[in-house]
Amino acid sequence: MAVIVKSGSLVTANWLNSVEAREYLASILRKNKRKVFGLLERPVLSPQSAPDIASYKIFVSGKSGVGKTAAIAKFAGVEIPSLHHETTGIQTRTVYWPGKLVESGRVIMFRFQFWDCGEASLKKFDHILAACKDKADAVLFLFSFTDRSSFDDLPSQMSRILHDSEKIVKIIIGTKFDQYMHTDVTEREVRAFQQTWHLPVFKIKSVNGPRLSDGKTLDGKAGLLEVEHILNGMAEQLWYQDQVTAGLAPALHHR
Repeated sequence: MAVIVKSGSLVTANWLNSVEAREYLASILRKNKRKVFGLLERPVLSPQSAPDIASYKIFVSGKSGVGKTAAIAKFAGVEIPSLHHETTGIQTRTVYWPGKLVESGRVIMFRFQFWDCGEASLKKFDHILAACKDKADAVLFLFSFTDRSSFDDLPSQMSRILHDSEKIVKIIIGTKFDQYMHTDVTEREVRAFQQTWHLPVFKIKSVNGPRLSDGKTLDGKAGLLEVEHILNGMAEQLWYQDQVTAGLAPALHHR
């Protein structure tokens, strides 16, 4: 079964606010905006500071309209689309995320490649799901706090996407957490789900941050800190799975 890695046990929490992190932060920012990296690009650092890179493919799954594309945009620090439209085919985005390991003190540059596809494409074309899952390291299952059915559908969604025998990290993310007045899912229900399924559950806002005079979103370090807990959480789950696979950490099981 899945294991919930305690937050901050493997990757140092709030490290981005430290002096040591400045150079690494500068490698993924330009004029206080996130750099956009192509498939063959990577952050540039001095030879003395250049960290090892841990690359992971992450499939993002969820009902249409829960905010998959918006969540990936938040992770990448790019503008969130103002109008919802179904994602056609498969879209990918690469996000680099620096983290410091608690035990060794090493800095690792985590490379997350997010794979996003629309629900309609998944249902229409059989090869889409196979392509998204091929060599995937994790699946993010998204639900919306404003859509009760998306939360209730999580167990069946997980069984549709993954088989019990597949050793792929599973992470749950609740979107639109900022829309308190319209929430259909309670904190108590989320805690009960987490205890039953032994899966990490993260929450994310789904609105753009403060805007500049030209209408563009103010991202930069402020935007990074808003999603730090989720990206660190992904890094910890995936790093732990790597350690288990390599025989460097014990595989823990829940009854």
